[in-house]
Amino acid sequence: MGELKSSNPALQGADHLAAEDLLALYDVGPRDLERVGVFGRQVLDRSESYVEHFYTWLAKQPAFDRFFTDRATLERVKVVQGRSWRDLFSGTFDEALLERRRQIGITHARIGLPPHIYLASMNKSFTIWAEKLYPGDLDAATVGSVSRLMNLDTAVVIETFLARTNEIIEGQRELLEMSTPVAALWDDVLMLPIVGLIDSRRAQNMMNDVLSKIGETQAKVFVLDISGVAVVDTAVANHLIKITKATKLMGCECIISGLSSAIAQTIVELGVDVGSVRTTATLKDAVTMAFSLVDTEIKKHRGSG
Repeated sequence: MGELKSSNPALQGADHLAAEDLLALYDVGPRDLERVGVFGRQVLDRSESYVEHFYTWLAKQPAFDRFFTDRATLERVKVVQGRSWRDLFSGTFDEALLERRRQIGITHARIGLPPHIYLASMNKSFTIWAEKLYPGDLDAATVGSVSRLMNLDTAVVIETFLARTNEIIEGQRELLEMSTPVAALWDDVLMLPIVGLIDSRRAQNMMNDVLSKIGETQAKVFVLDISGVAVVDTAVANHLIKITKATKLMGCECIISGLSSAIAQTIVELGVDVGSVRTTATLKDAVTMAFSLVDTEIKKHRGSG
């Protein structure tokens, strides 16, 4: 993993650095790792006591019931956690160990474990290992070595968590953008179904796509279906109004469909000026209105049998 090394470690995040760079950045030298190894040999044989202390504390935290829904999950996590501590207190810190620490961050991102829970857990764990389980009194040098290595470990896990979470969010954003193209519903009628959350970036991309499609097709009516929008707040409502105003400037009538009573009430309470925006409760009503605006009649087809 030599490609991860940086000539200036302080300018990069822990999720990109090599083990050698991280050790230098956190001022963890060979003597520190030696002290950590000695510390580990003195406390790891008391792992059962650590588990008892740690999970007595964790069970009192609000997140416990959310992430440990059954005993099998809890026991599996205890095994993984025990392996993790043996890793950290081994007295070595190489690329293989670093990759295992990053996997912890990736796992936390996948299950949605908040970073503050991990930070609190590491803080509590240091207290248990150093104050409750270490035989005798710890010298200041060992305390410094162990705390620096644990700080390094925490940074790796948290930054990997954040990087992975950002990747997930970006992937979801791209998926949403790809899954909602502006489609030609009929001659002179376009439609865009929106699913999920709307932020400024997505709203701008939607407006660009809509206006481009209107310019290309010379459509007369545009249906914006928001039945799949999870949250409507002031920002979302204003984004929608901007899209409708922009379409009108291009000579295209806009209809917003999927407007539930709850969303309508929210928009009114927010005081958003909807002006002369056409709205309907259902997509069916919007399509009917759209066809009416382009003088197209919908007839039911009845079979002969």
